[in-house]
Amino acid sequence: MDYFKNLLDVLKIEREEDRNQYRRQTESTSVAERRANGLTWYPIAIRGSEMSRGDYLTVEVERTTHLDVSHQFRSGMPAVFFSNHDPKNDRVEGTVSHQSGNRLKITLLTDELPDWSRDGKLGVELLFDDKSYDEMQDALKLANSLSEGPQHRLVKILTGQSSPTFQTDLPPLPIPQLNESQNRAVEKIRAANELAIVHGPPGTGKTTTLVQAIKALLKQDNRKILVVAPSNTAVDLLSEKLHEQGLNVLRVGNPARVSERLMALTLDHKMAEHHLMKEAKKLKKQANEFKNMAHKYKRNFGKAERDQRKALFDEAHRIMKEVGNTEQYIIDDLVAKAQVITATLVGSNQYMIRNLTFHTVVIDEAGQALEPACWIPILKAQKVVLAGDHCQLSPTIKSNEAARKGLSTTLLEKCVALHPEAVSVLEEQYRMHAHIMGYSSQVFYANLLKAHASVAAHSLFPGDSALRFIDTAGCGFDEKLEGTSSTNPEEATLLMKHLTQLVAELSPFYSPQNFPSIAIISPYKQQLAVLNEQLAHAPDLQPYLARIAVNTIDSFQGQERDIVYISMTRSNADGEIGFLADIRRMNVAMTRARKKLVIVGDSATLASLPFYADFIAYSEKLDAYQSAWEWL
Repeated sequence: MDYFKNLLDVLKIEREEDRNQYRRQTESTSVAERRANGLTWYPIAIRGSEMSRGDYLTVEVERTTHLDVSHQFRSGMPAVFFSNHDPKNDRVEGTVSHQSGNRLKITLLTDELPDWSRDGKLGVELLFDDKSYDEMQDALKLANSLSEGPQHRLVKILTGQSSPTFQTDLPPLPIPQLNESQNRAVEKIRAANELAIVHGPPGTGKTTTLVQAIKALLKQDNRKILVVAPSNTAVDLLSEKLHEQGLNVLRVGNPARVSERLMALTLDHKMAEHHLMKEAKKLKKQANEFKNMAHKYKRNFGKAERDQRKALFDEAHRIMKEVGNTEQYIIDDLVAKAQVITATLVGSNQYMIRNLTFHTVVIDEAGQALEPACWIPILKAQKVVLAGDHCQLSPTIKSNEAARKGLSTTLLEKCVALHPEAVSVLEEQYRMHAHIMGYSSQVFYANLLKAHASVAAHSLFPGDSALRFIDTAGCGFDEKLEGTSSTNPEEATLLMKHLTQLVAELSPFYSPQNFPSIAIISPYKQQLAVLNEQLAHAPDLQPYLARIAVNTIDSFQGQERDIVYISMTRSNADGEIGFLADIRRMNVAMTRARKKLVIVGDSATLASLPFYADFIAYSEKLDAYQSAWEWL
């Protein structure tokens, strides 16, 4: 079917570009540079090792320096264990099996620690993640072959060849803690035979709605549900919320947040608690002892020693087979007892659940999910629930060509357009003042959004306004180009002045401890550096630094703050606005604020795009427009 052939083509383009970028980051760079890019831990110390499934060796390592450098290591990723003594030859590949804090476990494709692990300094480095691409590719190929048979209704519906169906005779079960539109969404999910879509604009309680819907589905018929999302963070949030509702949740894969509560839901932790695990542990210890004895025969070799060594190894292998069987039994038992299994999209194909089928799969944050990755869990189910907001950030794509050829259009977006009858929009939001919400509602949500009474008019102090647009047109604040990123130091100075004044106005109402939270957002990375530099030299803001976060729009997706400042940065005579034209990204930025949103920008440059021209008109209507001249 052309549908899947096209997806396979664009996935191939994306994979190539991703691989080339990885190559550029690793091939000609030093260990120190790769460490700074988050690809390498070096130096590391070995903290322990044990035999694991399939006679492989799992080594636990800890990084001993550069502990504050952020990194990209996650469970399931391919990596290499190496020594700097001879990095070309002293290396063995494996998979990260666990990561938390400054320790990780890597399962190596060998059954003993190589001799070179005693020479020189050791490190671990991420390899290019072919496995995820293979999983996506296999899922698309399988979906393609299913689309040609008559039996797979779900594939036909998701690709637009058939329409979804709904049960009409379900008695409604209103849930008192949900509002009207949330209850409608739960009813739609219960009634759907193949597809339901929850469109959750900012602050509308999408997670709360999903959790209640999952509970309702389990009440309706107690069949295991698979719940997935593109990122570990999103999976963690749902896992925790479902667990709080008293459901038996099994979190497959490695949580991003290392909280006790989450760890208790993981397969590793549940296995460790299982009553049969004591026996397996004893056997494992025995196998390791046999192995260690075998290694003693390494140095002085005759036929007798060789035979003795082989016998010990054979015995260790035999015991490990038994351990493997016991562990598999424990895993099957835990999976059977779970009501909800949670994982990332690609993680839904890990060995312990690879061959399971589910009645329902729920995909959260579907607006940020690559379509090929969605097909991995979808093919395990008869019914899919997509939840997200296609008016916020789309997935990150490395290749512009792949994005242009359709990879940036998500399955959520396609299904909303194809099957409006499957969509429920959540209409009441619990985050923003009505003035902050209004423009976003008008442009993206057909004016459907309502502000809940608890937030509609909430303010920082009596009489404060919730919205401000500060127009720098005519001030001569011209942008500068630094590398590939724009900066605007004068705009940053103006913003800091305004914030300093606001903080002074707020200080009679709040102590530094319960001070409102503040986000300073700019779409431009270099402008963030300028803002941070100025923040460090703003004496009146120092007592409040713990409450102020400066970052990109993408890093605030899914978060909220009491006060949000946006530095638009672009200011030039040609009306060039670059990627400010990505209005979905702007939607995210503008809807992070709870009580006050202040946008600083040059109307003459911005108004070249109708989206900004209309926003400026909207702010004038609310008396929220101010020229930087009168303010200065």
